[in-house]
Amino acid sequence: MYKILCVGKIKEKYLKEGLDEYAKRIMAFSKLDIVETKEYTTLDISKNIEAEGLALLEKLTIDDYVITLEINGQKMDSVTFSQELEKLATYGKSRIVFVIGGSNGLSNKVKARSNLKLSFSDMTFPHQLMRLILVEQLYRALTIINHKEYHK
Repeated sequence: MYKILCVGKIKEKYLKEGLDEYAKRIMAFSKLDIVETKEYTTLDISKNIEAEGLALLEKLTIDDYVITLEINGQKMDSVTFSQELEKLATYGKSRIVFVIGGSNGLSNKVKARSNLKLSFSDMTFPHQLMRLILVEQLYRALTIINHKEYHK
């Protein structure tokens, strides 16, 4: 089972449609749950990050294998990412949770809870677009693991 835990709601129709399409495709291989937490937008950015972090941590269990998306995380190509997910499943990590922070990033407490810090690029992406990129890469990884044609 995969869960994507993220800050904020998707407002753009095109992002919702893309997320829905890839979520539907992923469900052919595994259960996928997308959980949104509140985004804080006060003038105090550090308090916003901390409040968002607490909300994210409340949604995690001790059994969750947590992968945070961080610009300074480990970079992988799609095949390596699929191998990592397959290895986790082999070693009994059945609850994999991807965490995407809000527009100001993740709190240090959330980063400390992470089992794997993952970066998709040195570039900065809007956190809502990152959600779409993540579900596409998750779908790609599952097709690689299951020997289905998609990845080229």
